Amino acid sequence: MILSSAEDLEVVGEADDGARVLAAVREHRPDVVLMDIRMAEMDGITATAALRRLDPRPQVIVLTTFQADEQVISALRAGASGFLVKDTPPAEIINAVRVVATGDAIISPSVTRTLLSHFGNVQASDRHRAASQRLASLTDREREVATAIASGASNAEVAASLFMCEATVNAHVSHLFTKLDVTNRVQIAIVVHEAAQS
Repeated sequence: MILSSAEDLEVVGEADDGARVLAAVREHRPDVVLMDIRMAEMDGITATAALRRLDPRPQVIVLTTFQADEQVISALRAGASGFLVKDTPPAEIINAVRVVATGDAIISPSVTRTLLSHFGNVQASDRHRAASQRLASLTDREREVATAIASGASNAEVAASLFMCEATVNAHVSHLFTKLDVTNRVQIAIVVHEAAQS
């Protein structure tokens, strides 16, 4: 109902379980999927990973009851473009779909901090080392772009802050996807933040 109220958005299908999401996406070919994490049969994390292997693959926004949920982190690693808590105001849900459809992420700085606090477990040093090695493969300029993305900047904002044209930023982002072996901007941010953890 919320999404249908926006003139530029069209709800093309619904599925009540992760196991049925793949078939629905193949049939309706949406640009964006709103995915609940907790579902019967196949959970949203598994379904998200499966969707991100499709070609073309839709952007995925995970819906969750909690901001600080380990499953959200797993969903982001599976390829989700971000997440919303279920009590997000309707206008923000609509805006999030628009933002994600353009390839940007929809995690706010406050939620990012909450998520990052969950990386401080016993595997943190291993992740820090692996992330640092991945960043070491980047040029200085690519690292600057990655850091700006991790702060939540859009391509236009990165271009303005680093005095580049937006087309150059787009090229750098494409290189980051390849070099860091990630599929979206959220995963770039995770690599940068894991490398910064001591």
